[in-house]
Amino acid sequence: MQRLRLKADGRIVELREGREMPLPAPAMPPVAAVPAVRDLRRRARLTQAEFAAKLGVPIETIRNWEQGKRSPRGPARALLAVIAHAPETVFAALAGANASA
Repeated sequence: MQRLRLKADGRIVELREGREMPLPAPAMPPVAAVPAVRDLRRRARLTQAEFAAKLGVPIETIRNWEQGKRSPRGPARALLAVIAHAPETVFAALAGANASA
């Protein structure tokens, strides 16, 4: 039986005799692209600072996404995909969550 472990950085390794052996990355089907962060922000008519505040992330994060230095991952990627379809709903929900915190 093969024992596998998912690492925090997304890699999968095989455990053999107490050692982690890297596995080749599987061919992944193309993932639906998240609209460009800059486009989402501009459609919402928000500055980088306003967009960052609404999402609850540092402005540097928004800058890095927009400049292509980093890409949104995990929950941020999902949130941006939802914002692309229903920005008013998302921002209203986030405002309510921030008000009760």
